[in-house]
Amino acid sequence: MSSTTTATTPAERTGAHTDEAAARERIDALDDRIIGLVQERMAVSAVIQEARITSGGRRVNLSRETAVLGHYRDALGKPGTALAMTLLELCRGRV
Repeated sequence: MSSTTTATTPAERTGAHTDEAAARERIDALDDRIIGLVQERMAVSAVIQEARITSGGRRVNLSRETAVLGHYRDALGKPGTALAMTLLELCRGRV
């Protein structure tokens, strides 16, 4: 792919428009998708926790949580760790 066909600006790479209203609509749509994914993660986590508890295990797997924290930190930096902590908190103890 030549440099003339490669998207170079953030707006070009993300599909954001220069129109502020359109960009805000895109952000709102992304937020709705993120919320849906978090809710899906919570549901999957509840199934895993239930299975773990039923088999005599603990509700929380600390080594798994540590891996999740590291994954988010590696991908997003220090704020990623805070985001992962929030996700883990949302997903704990729902069974």
